[in-house]
Amino acid sequence: MFVFSNLLAAIASLLNVIFTVMYWLLLIRALVSWVNPDPYNPVVQFLYKTTEPILYPIRKMLPIKMGIGIDISPIIAFLILIFLRSFLVKTLLDISFRLR
Repeated sequence: MFVFSNLLAAIASLLNVIFTVMYWLLLIRALVSWVNPDPYNPVVQFLYKTTEPILYPIRKMLPIKMGIGIDISPIIAFLILIFLRSFLVKTLLDISFRLR
């Protein structure tokens, strides 16, 4: 059982790193969007390509006319990432420790 326990701990650690990187990429994209970046800049293109798969489904679920003209999809994505990091990663770690 210790092999499965170690596998779950490794998956939890990997997910924690992925969620942290995605959190920072979303934060950087939100900050960059305030300054009207050059869309042909490779860094901006990288940010858009890595964060758009997360933000697009959230935008599809939100009503089109919010009335305020602000894209709140990054805020919702932050909340989802924080929840996943708090719930999923900790749950996997707890399960792995109980299997030892």
